[in-house]
Amino acid sequence: MYTPGPVNLLGLNAGLNGQARTSLGFFVGVGLAMLTLFLLFGWAGAAWMRGDILAVVGAVGCGYILYLAIKIARSTIELGAARQAPRVLQFRDGLIMQLCNPKAMVATLPIVTLQFPAAGIHGVSLLFWSLGLAVLAFGAPGSYALMGTVVGHRIANPWLLKGFSLAMAALLVWVAITIGYEHVWLPLAGEGFMVRS
Repeated sequence: MYTPGPVNLLGLNAGLNGQARTSLGFFVGVGLAMLTLFLLFGWAGAAWMRGDILAVVGAVGCGYILYLAIKIARSTIELGAARQAPRVLQFRDGLIMQLCNPKAMVATLPIVTLQFPAAGIHGVSLLFWSLGLAVLAFGAPGSYALMGTVVGHRIANPWLLKGFSLAMAALLVWVAITIGYEHVWLPLAGEGFMVRS
């Protein structure tokens, strides 16, 4: 949850732009999305989660990540003008992004289908463990936002802030491309190859 990914990069960007506090809804959305995935997969199981469904969800997630990257890139400041912060991340952004993040699904599936049952976690205890992990998921982009806030206070040069925003947008595009390749293209190309064989 704490490795650099689209959600954490957006948290870092929010901190750099002085929006850590106003982006709390985004962090709550991320936590709620993870809670939803843990409970959904824990209670319903992973039986209905086929590769083609994961590929479609991944494609939607990649599109949303690219949308947010474009928003961040467009919101960079104009030199010589007053600093304009990018659009504040909302609860909806965190919820949608994390629900459509294939890496979130790939992380939750083994936990709830292998680790939880092996540890005897089911029923009500599944709810408590999922809540705990959701709190950790809330903290991941929050910790990146705090790091961004610390770094952002030390940067006074608008060129550097513009460079950071453009770098965050470029990293989000890279993440969308890698997720699209790994979780959309390869599974679909593999199925197409298997059908033709």
